[in-house]
Amino acid sequence: MAAKTLASVLFALYLFSFWANAEVFDIRKFGTASVGSDITQALRQAFQAACQNPRPSSVVIPKGTYKLGEIDMVGPCKAPVEVTVNGHLQANGNALVGREKWVVFRYINGFKLNGAGIFDGQGNAAWKSNDCHKNNNCKKLPISIRFDFVLNGEVRDITSLDAKNFHVNVLGCKNFTFDNVKIKAPAESPNTDGIHLGRSDGVNILRSFISTGDDCISVGDGMKNLHVERVTCGPGHGISIGSLGRYTNEGPVAGIWIKNCTLQETDNGLRIKTYPSSASSITVSDIHFEDIIVKNVFNPILIDQEYCPWNKCNKAKPSTVKLVNISFKRIRGTSGNKDAVRLLCSKAVPCTNVEVGDIDLRYGGADGPATFQCSNVTPKLSGTQFPKACSSAMVKPLNDV
Repeated sequence: MAAKTLASVLFALYLFSFWANAEVFDIRKFGTASVGSDITQALRQAFQAACQNPRPSSVVIPKGTYKLGEIDMVGPCKAPVEVTVNGHLQANGNALVGREKWVVFRYINGFKLNGAGIFDGQGNAAWKSNDCHKNNNCKKLPISIRFDFVLNGEVRDITSLDAKNFHVNVLGCKNFTFDNVKIKAPAESPNTDGIHLGRSDGVNILRSFISTGDDCISVGDGMKNLHVERVTCGPGHGISIGSLGRYTNEGPVAGIWIKNCTLQETDNGLRIKTYPSSASSITVSDIHFEDIIVKNVFNPILIDQEYCPWNKCNKAKPSTVKLVNISFKRIRGTSGNKDAVRLLCSKAVPCTNVEVGDIDLRYGGADGPATFQCSNVTPKLSGTQFPKACSSAMVKPLNDV
């Protein structure tokens, strides 16, 4: 571990020593790029030139509003590359419907995306016709920004607005940091997850604001060593581990830390969700939620091992996803319904080593007071709990909840 940390530090020092003298590739010097025009070709050419440069390079999109079509920026590159976006980039409202991606960064080692610019997915028209949640043959909608197999990456200060589908997707990345990122879409926008991560190792999401129509942060299979801190979420569906167990060949999830975050007016809070009738029997371990403020959040703390949206699964067969070493500590605020804490584990593989400490969740509705429910789990209790925590004598089968 020490050698791995030292290597990361040395690489960071290497990048710092060269960025100051990076060669600049302004998109206005490529093709006919100008304010109001489609800059897809100009950006592609600028990135390719930067990627082939033997020393660190910076691709710059200046202030102004531009059209941008589907684009893949693919390495490997000869040296680290920075993309600075100061403009407002607009996806075509309908041209990308049926596509799976809009902007992609792939196979780059040593990468920065920064600037005060906006990636505007122009999602409003697409949302109205999006029925993918219930129609398996629906038209695909593009993810706004994808990072595939990027190593030693950093995304800072950018904004993702009104994505047609997920705002940001992270796959196969290592040593990657998001800092001061803003993600915005209305609460009614379907499937607009803020940041979705999977099969990556060593990702940090820091000091960011996410307001969207689905999970603010969602963690897919194969994710390891995720650190989320000082993130504000809402509206949205909260911060979710999963859903997991739907597909075969899923990888285990381990080492997730969610700390010092605020969730406000979200449909769920801190959630772990797995499918019944699981196609994969993976282990989810070392998941920790600490120092979280919730404001009028439905289901502030939720383990749901019967997650079955639109009843597209067999609830008669319990989940075989195993949850181990889970903790919820110092969670406080207000619940939007009386089900403040629900630990609903699988009867096939009950949760083990679940710790709950210093919980203070208040509910002021007429159907109160707040409740704390458990199934197939005996949590380890520390500090105080409000509402009163379940104990081994209160544990009841999942089907009775």
